[in-house]
Amino acid sequence: MKHLELHIIQSVPVACLNRDDLNSPKTAVFGGVQRARVSSQSWKRAIREMAKEISIEENSNLFNGDRTRRMVYTLQQRFAERGIPQNTSITIAEQIADIVETLDSKTDSEGYKKIKTVMFFSKSEYDAIADTITSSDDVVRSIEGLEKAINEKSDTDKDKALKAMGKVLAKGAIAKAIKSAQLKDAADIALFGRMVANDHSLTVEAASMFSHPLSTHKADNEIDFFSAVDDLQPKEESGAAMTSTLEFNSATYYRFAALNIDMLADEEHLAILTKEQRQSVIKTFIESTIKAIPSARKYTMNGNTMPAYVLGVIRETGHPIQLVNAFESAVRASSKGYTLESIERMISEYADLNETWGIDATFTKAVARKEIRPQIAEFSDAIDTCTLSELVAGMVSYVH
Repeated sequence: MKHLELHIIQSVPVACLNRDDLNSPKTAVFGGVQRARVSSQSWKRAIREMAKEISIEENSNLFNGDRTRRMVYTLQQRFAERGIPQNTSITIAEQIADIVETLDSKTDSEGYKKIKTVMFFSKSEYDAIADTITSSDDVVRSIEGLEKAINEKSDTDKDKALKAMGKVLAKGAIAKAIKSAQLKDAADIALFGRMVANDHSLTVEAASMFSHPLSTHKADNEIDFFSAVDDLQPKEESGAAMTSTLEFNSATYYRFAALNIDMLADEEHLAILTKEQRQSVIKTFIESTIKAIPSARKYTMNGNTMPAYVLGVIRETGHPIQLVNAFESAVRASSKGYTLESIERMISEYADLNETWGIDATFTKAVARKEIRPQIAEFSDAIDTCTLSELVAGMVSYVH
C-alpha cells in the first residue's frame, strides 16, 4: 500500500502541552530514561482543528466532522429545520441517538440528553438522517401518531408510536442513511477514523497513523511557583493574594505521522471525491500535521513553535516505519542544544534502515530551518532540502 510518512524534530520551550490525571506533563520511559511525552490524541485534535480552519479558508467544505456527545441536540436541530415540532423532534432524536450509541441519563445545560461517548459524524451525515426520517412514509405516520400522543399527553399512545418507529429504524435505516453521505464532506473522519460499537458497519478505519511524540533526550518535569497580587489590596497590606504551583517541561520532540494514500481513495473512505479533492485533503493533512500544536496553557506557557526539521517520505509498498529508535540512547545536552544531534541521528537511522532492510522510498525530501541547513548538509547530502510548498507538492503528486 502506498503511504506517506512525516518525521519531525521540534523543540518546545517551557510548556505543558498535555497533562495526566495529576496535572503533570505526561512522560514515558524509553531507553531506560524518562522522556517528555505528548499523547497522539492531543496532537491529533490540534491537527484536526487546524485542518478544519484551512478548509474553511479555502472554502473546500471537506472537513466537516465533529466529535460530540450532543447528538440529540444536533439531530433535533435538523428535525426542527424540517418542520417537526420541538417535543416530537427531541423524542425522535433521542431514539435515533440511542440506536447509534447508548444514551446517558444525564442532560446538558439546555436539557438535552447526551450519548455516553463522543461520536464522530459530519454535517451531511446528520442531514442524511433527517432527510431519511422525513421522507419515509412509515416514519412520517409514526411521527404523526407521536405528535398526537404528546399533545394529548397519552403515554400509552406515545409508547405505541415509538415502538412503530423503532421497528422501521431497527431495519438499518439510520446506518443506511449515514453511509449514503459517503464521507463527501468528512475527510477528517476518513483520516482519523470512527469507532461505532453499536453498529460496526459505521466504523471507519483511520487512514492516518500517529505515534506519541517523545523527547529525544532525558526530560524531567519542573515546578513553577507563582503568586498573584490583589490590585485593590490596601497599601498597608503586603504579600500575595494567592500562591500555587504548576509543572512544566522543555523538550525537543521526535514526532511521527503517516497516511495510507491508497486506503484514503477506497470505497470506505474518499472514493467519492475527485483526484483533485483528495490531493487537497492530503495537502491540508500535511500542512496541519507540520504546523499544529496542542493549545494547553497557551496563555501562560505558550508552546507555539515550528519544527526545525521535517523529513517527508513516500513508499509504494510495505508499512510506515518510525525512526524513534534513533533516540533509544538519549541525546545528551551540548552547547548546541539537542536539535542538531537529534536530526543527525534521525537521518542516520533512516539510512541504516534503508541499507539493512532494503526499505526503499520513491520520494524523500526534507524541510530544514535556514540557520541549520549548512550543518545538516554535512551529514545529509543524500537527502535534498526544499521549501514546505515544494515538499507538499512533491508528496501530493503521488495521489492518483
